[in-house]
Amino acid sequence: MGRILAIDYGQKRAGLAVTDKEKIIANGLATIHVKDLISYLKNYIAKEDVECIVVGEPLDMNSRASDATKYIEPFVKHLRKQFPEITVERIDERFTSQIATRTMLDAGLKRKLRQNKGLVDSISATLILQSYMEIKSLRKKES
Repeated sequence: MGRILAIDYGQKRAGLAVTDKEKIIANGLATIHVKDLISYLKNYIAKEDVECIVVGEPLDMNSRASDATKYIEPFVKHLRKQFPEITVERIDERFTSQIATRTMLDAGLKRKLRQNKGLVDSISATLILQSYMEIKSLRKKES
């Protein structure tokens, strides 16, 4: 049983989150500079069994591709080439950064920690992963 890994891909950094082996819990994993991301993933996947990678899909309020798509799509194509044995899926990532910031406020994190964009990216990746897991769970119940 492999893990599911989620990526909140940005122009500078990528937040990563991963499930436990049983695919029950989503946890923040890391925030990596995008230039180091493929190398990091190769090392991680060599150590851990990953069956699926979920990449956030930036959509606008009308469910159309946002401006960020122009740098995420080439990354997703490269990801599929680098890891052909792993399923790569996309999921709507609207509002994840705002929800991550709200989560940090609700948790009572001090302002300095809330300004840590790497932490926001990691929490956003966790939210993307949780959404993906919830959708998969609902689909199983409907079948």
